[in-house]
Amino acid sequence: MEFVIAKSGGFCRGVKKAVDTALAIDPKNTYIYGEIIHNPEVVQTITDRGIAMVEELDQVPCGATLIIRSHGVGRAVYELCKERNITVVDCTCEFVRRTQTIVKEEYAKGKTIIIIGEKTHPEVVGLNGWCDNKAYVFSSEEEDFSILPPNDCCVVAQTTYSEEKFEKIIKNLNNIREKTVEVFKTICYTTIGRQNEARELAKECEAVLVIGGLNSSNTNKLFDICTKHCSNVFRLSSAADLEYKTIKRFKKVGIVTGASTPNAQTQEVLLKMEMETEAKATSMEEVVANMDSQPKFKKGQLIKATISSADDSGVAVLLPLAKKEVILDKEEVDCEVYNKDDFNAKLGEEIELMVVAVNPVKLSQKQIKAVKEEEAAIAEIQAGKEFEVVCTGFNKGGLTSELGSYTVFVPAREIRSGYVKELDKYVGKKLRLRLIEIKTERRKEIIASQRVIIEEERAAKEAAKAAKEAEFFASIHVDDVVEGKVERVTAFGAFVSVNGFDCLAHISDLSWTGVKSVTDVLEIGKKYEFKVLKIDEEAKKVSIGYKQLQAQPWELAAEKYAEGDVIHGKVVRIVPFGAFVEVEKGIDGLVHVSQISHEFLENPTTALAIGQEIDAKILKLDCAEKKMTLSIKALEPKPENLERKPRAAKAEDGEVKEKARKPREAKPADEVTEWHDGGLGGVSIADLLNKNS
Repeated sequence: MEFVIAKSGGFCRGVKKAVDTALAIDPKNTYIYGEIIHNPEVVQTITDRGIAMVEELDQVPCGATLIIRSHGVGRAVYELCKERNITVVDCTCEFVRRTQTIVKEEYAKGKTIIIIGEKTHPEVVGLNGWCDNKAYVFSSEEEDFSILPPNDCCVVAQTTYSEEKFEKIIKNLNNIREKTVEVFKTICYTTIGRQNEARELAKECEAVLVIGGLNSSNTNKLFDICTKHCSNVFRLSSAADLEYKTIKRFKKVGIVTGASTPNAQTQEVLLKMEMETEAKATSMEEVVANMDSQPKFKKGQLIKATISSADDSGVAVLLPLAKKEVILDKEEVDCEVYNKDDFNAKLGEEIELMVVAVNPVKLSQKQIKAVKEEEAAIAEIQAGKEFEVVCTGFNKGGLTSELGSYTVFVPAREIRSGYVKELDKYVGKKLRLRLIEIKTERRKEIIASQRVIIEEERAAKEAAKAAKEAEFFASIHVDDVVEGKVERVTAFGAFVSVNGFDCLAHISDLSWTGVKSVTDVLEIGKKYEFKVLKIDEEAKKVSIGYKQLQAQPWELAAEKYAEGDVIHGKVVRIVPFGAFVEVEKGIDGLVHVSQISHEFLENPTTALAIGQEIDAKILKLDCAEKKMTLSIKALEPKPENLERKPRAAKAEDGEVKEKARKPREAKPADEVTEWHDGGLGGVSIADLLNKNS
């Protein structure tokens, strides 16, 4: 007879944590909310320590300690414990806690919660407690889904539920509510792995023994799966249920254990079979010998071994179903300094080891740490944590990589938003990923997405930007004086950061006198004060000015100039009635044609040219009106015997005759047209005539 033991037998991580806690905690005034696990023997061991198990919270006195089992509880239990000063030791399985969080968050969004699982199972009852006990619970694909309300639904699953049944229920549910149902496949990945392993074992064996508490949900599901693929499946709660005569005729027997079944119970079943066969022709020793001839262990497998002795070379351990000891080399012992006496003091105790080689079998305790770290990392990844890998290859479907003992595949559509054509460019680059799916049927594979992270970050960035912009526009107003840092310049102006928002200071708003380059006024990286000129919230544009906070040239002119002063300037424009002289940037004065020379000039160009530098006397200064009247001839002596030449007039016969100049009558001041040149300076014609000397 050949025995094949399922690799994933024994306590799962969540159950082990709860049991270890119950076995280690001070039992005084300590209670457990319900059975710690669905295994009578383990429950009895814990209660023998003096820890009471209660079904109602009223049974726990105020100030006591309460252990929450791996199945978890509803929100009301935590609230009541707080009110009654009960110390909670929370051993809720991490996968159950993740499902509770999903139920809580989706219910808060107004969604109808659907739980797929056994209605009376403590985990399902606890999940329902996170949505005010208003969830719809379905345990079969044949149930009536039409009772669901029309609003959006969220579906979660009991972590130990049958994956096959879950898929059937989802299929039927989608036929009714396809567009309004969001599905979270919250079945624990170790549960899925055990179910797949049980399925394969049942296919290859003539008979299967399923060991575990009769009220254990996950063990019963393993039994159901095995019965679909093998006609000889036997359910055992312990070794006492085994009848050797029912299996002795089978050549190959599989052994499957639930997540709440301790390894000791499996060993008891094997020991009983050995005792039953001692009286037979074939002893258990021969059976084990036959098994030893087969590759019993797999590389990477975690096994429990019993310490039998220790010496300077290492620790001798006895493996399950092995007829002889195997040496655990001292270099593979997980301790800082190896001491054989430490292990000789623990003879008969079990330790967990990893198979690192077969034929012959080699073991390691150190490498378990890496495996457990990987399991913890995978659990976090399943809970939604982002992880990183370096792309090592690609195929026509996407990118490939590794994460510990897992292969990682990123479909091309999940690399980033939009179509990715050149996959080879990603080889060697770091990928930031989030889990889509984990596959363990044939090999351990992670299907992941980078696109979801990129899109989430983009959405978050845009939301933060929108919020910041809204805050900015709510706090800024036209005519406000703000401080800003010059970030960059262009030919048309400077972009200035004001409270993190880019505002434009146009080049025309930098100086009253005009500039050729922005950097003539502003320096990149420096902070200045600006005045808000225009706000366009819809277009997300703000115009600011620098010159508006600076004094205009004419505002300072009264401090620099006075009537009678002599200035030095440059002719910048000539018109028929005179010439404009730039006194300084932004201030021009007018030299009327009559003030250029003592001699009569028909046109100013006969005496002046653009660009010519001259000295002139200020005859009149009006800063408020931005006018300055200048005279060049006032600085020159008047020639003696200067006679005015009379104008010539044509006679009727074409001869030129002298024409006496008739005195012009002066017009009233209000009839004289006033000249004003764009605010750069000017005088009235009346002023010019009255000042003419």
